[in-house]
Amino acid sequence: QVQLVESGGGLVQAGGSLRLSCAASGLPFSRYAKGWFRQTPGKERELVATISWSGSNTYYADSVKGRFTISRDNAKNTGYLQMNSLKAEDTALYYCAAAYRSTWYLRPDQSDYWGQGTQVTVSS
Repeated sequence: QVQLVESGGGLVQAGGSLRLSCAASGLPFSRYAKGWFRQTPGKERELVATISWSGSNTYYADSVKGRFTISRDNAKNTGYLQMNSLKAEDTALYYCAAAYRSTWYLRPDQSDYWGQGTQVTVSS
């Protein structure tokens, strides 16, 4: 059974930082590209960042470029999203995802597996 379990969300003031983690089990983690997406009520799930299975290639949404960093540790079957200089508009439910492909990807429907989500709330 495949599981992706996010952690690290919470409440933070604007300008602060959080680090999200996504622990994977039940799949060959190093063969999956990883992604972070986010969603707010009434809106579609949107891309935050994705990373190739080797970790050598990444893609960021323009809204987070320069502030967020996606990474992975294949030895630990864990992916990360370091979020710095957080803004109120970053408030959302953050999901990690895995896609059976080597390269980074852009669309939520390209994901094969999803975590349950972790809430990030940034107070202004």
